[in-house]
Amino acid sequence: VQLQASGGGLVQPGGSLRLSCATSGSTLPYYTVAWFRQAPGEEREGIAWIGHRDGRKQYIDSVKGRFTISRDNTGNTVYLQMNNLKPEDTAVYYCAAGDDMFRKWYEYRWWGQGTLVTVSS
Repeated sequence: VQLQASGGGLVQPGGSLRLSCATSGSTLPYYTVAWFRQAPGEEREGIAWIGHRDGRKQYIDSVKGRFTISRDNTGNTVYLQMNNLKPEDTAVYYCAAGDDMFRKWYEYRWWGQGTLVTVSS
């Protein structure tokens, strides 16, 4: 599974961005997709998940209510809508595909390249 993440950029606090994770194939609907982020000097952390069987969604507490993960109608693109962004959201964001809602980055086999999100005034 080849993934391509995009949509990062510079945004002011309180602003919004939408990240995309796309695949050129048609297998992404059969995998759980997760968004991870990694700030400088920090471990890569999972922040949002969308299941492939039932579309179940999960979020970590720090993004709950601000971020929304979703799939397009084909299931081949997964989005992360990020609203009310805060400086502490600054990180490189990655999407990953796997067989379940794993919490650890090393449990995922397929990764997109990172996209940088910078929240600053």
